[in-house]
Order: sequence, then C-alpha cells, then structure tokens
Amino acid sequence: MVKIGDIALGDFPVLLAPMEDVSDPPFRAMCKVAGVDMMYTEFISSEGLIRNARQSVMKLDIFESERPIGIQIFGNDIESMKTAVGIAERVCPDLIDINYGCPVKKVACKGAGAGILRDVPKMVRMTQEIVKSTSLPVTVKTRLGWDEKTQYIVEVAERLQDVGIQAITVHGRTRVQMYKGDADWTLIGEIKNNPRMTIPVFGNGDVDTPQKAQQMRQTYGVDGVMIGRAAIGYPWIFREIKHYFSTGQLLPPPSIKERLDTLRKHLALSIKWKGTRHGIVEMRRHYKNYLKGLPNAKAYRERLVILKSYEEIVEVINEIQKHLESMILTFSPIGRGKQQITRIYG
Repeated sequence: MVKIGDIALGDFPVLLAPMEDVSDPPFRAMCKVAGVDMMYTEFISSEGLIRNARQSVMKLDIFESERPIGIQIFGNDIESMKTAVGIAERVCPDLIDINYGCPVKKVACKGAGAGILRDVPKMVRMTQEIVKSTSLPVTVKTRLGWDEKTQYIVEVAERLQDVGIQAITVHGRTRVQMYKGDADWTLIGEIKNNPRMTIPVFGNGDVDTPQKAQQMRQTYGVDGVMIGRAAIGYPWIFREIKHYFSTGQLLPPPSIKERLDTLRKHLALSIKWKGTRHGIVEMRRHYKNYLKGLPNAKAYRERLVILKSYEEIVEVINEIQKHLESMILTFSPIGRGKQQITRIYG
C-alpha cells in the first residue's frame, strides 16, 4: 500500500499532474469518474495568493468529491511561500505540493519552478521552512536538473526527504529540455532504488499507454506514475491503466457516445466554473483528444475552436454524433463492416 502520510493510495497509484489551464475542477471531475487515484490543482502563484489575485484564489476551489487532492504552489521567496501555504490550508486540502519543475521562462527565469534547481541549497531551505510551517503532508514535483550538467536529482531527493517531504514526483527531463525529446527515467529509478529513500517516488513523463505505465513500474520500480499531457481530452487513460494492471487486458477505447457525453459534461462544467467566455476558450485544448481517431475530426475541431456560444458548440457535437450514427447504419448490411464501425464508435 502506497501512502503519503496517512493518505492511502492503493498498491500502484496513478496521479493527475498539475497542469496550468488544464487541471481545473471541470477537468478533474472527468478524471475522477475515470478512476484517477489522486489529483492536484493547477499550480498557484504564492505572490498571487498573498495579493488576493482573483485568478490565483479561484484555483483554490476544491471539492469533497475530488479527495484526495493536493494544492500545488510555486514561488521564489521563502517567506511568501510559507504565507501562501497558510492561505491554502484554509480550504483544507489533503496535502501541499511544491512546484520545483515548471520550465516556462516567466516562472523558471525568476528562480521559481524549475529555476530553483540552479540553487539547490535554497531549494532545501525553502522546503524545510514549508514543512515546518504546516501540519499537512508536503510533497515535491521537480525535474532531473536545470540541464544535463546539473542532474543532481538523486542527491536532491535525499536532502528533500531529510527535511521532511513525504513523497516526490520527478519528471524525466531537465528544464532546458522543456518537453522535447524522450523522458529519461534512469535517474528516477536510481532515486527509488536508493536504500536511503523511504518515501514514495512517482515518475512522470511520456506515460501515455497502460503498457508504458507497466514498463516504468517493472523497469524502474517506481511507486506510481503521474499522467499529464496524455490525459488532456482523454481522462479514460486512468481507467485503462488501472484495468491493465489488475487484469493484464487492454480495455477497448471509449465509445463515441461516451466520448461525446463526457465532452458535453466537461464543457458545461467549464462554463459553470469559469463563465462563458473563459470556459469556452479553455475547452479548446481538449477537443483534439476527445475527437482523436474519429472521421473528419480535424474539420470538426476547426469548427469547434472558433465558436463562441455553448449552444453552437453543442449543436456541432450533436452533429458529430448523428453523422457517426448514420455511418453505422450505412454499414449495417455487411456484417463485418458493421462490426468494425460499431467496435470503434458504438
């Protein structure tokens, strides 16, 4: 049983990564239904929380149905981070996660996110002060290092454990790599197999199929995997991985009805939580994967991303469903063709 403090997560938990403009309550609701074991909020600026900035405060919205859930914060000032943790505690998350992995320039080049990997002593001090400031479990998400010459993550993980973190997630790339190239899990495996490490070690990077999740488990011995980009528009990745682990069998992909029903629910929740304009705009990143593999998916997606009203979008979604249903009927006289279409879309 993998545990973070008193939080029991099962034998091999599959986690949802904190992703800016993605891991919001509407998306998390879809992932929860699909069987994710633990989720995190979008990363939240410590300075934004202190200033009571609307966008930052809004990200503190968590719900009982989402538990266990962690709030992730980032910043480069130790006192500000401690203050932000105190603010986050008010909404009673299950844990606090520190972002030491965000590679984007506006964060990393100010010494926050992955930027702190250039100052490991400060990284350790900040972590220690945050751990001391809260009764909640504190975890860390980070990268291998700033660049290929500074991949000290095995030592860093030890030092962070020594100051009190209760789990660590490592993305298998450096900050300089951003999201390019293949993730390298070799050092993640070294962290897990370090006899001094006693806390859960989760791996992140390029896990987009049940088989890859199983490979990382068997090859590197990690306690669980964190899924990011592979879940965007495809929350079913969580149930597929968990089913594969428990049965050794691959689940069939979600039916077209399930895909489009989920898309409608996600859209409605996005608008309810963010308002019409922002809710519609931020749904656009999900359409590609919701429609992936469907006939005329690109043409439908190009239409969806320019629409500005809920009614227009739902009308197109309904059109997609009717079109695919008509395809099934068209192929019905030939048994084999009908079976193929139904298997993919039925």
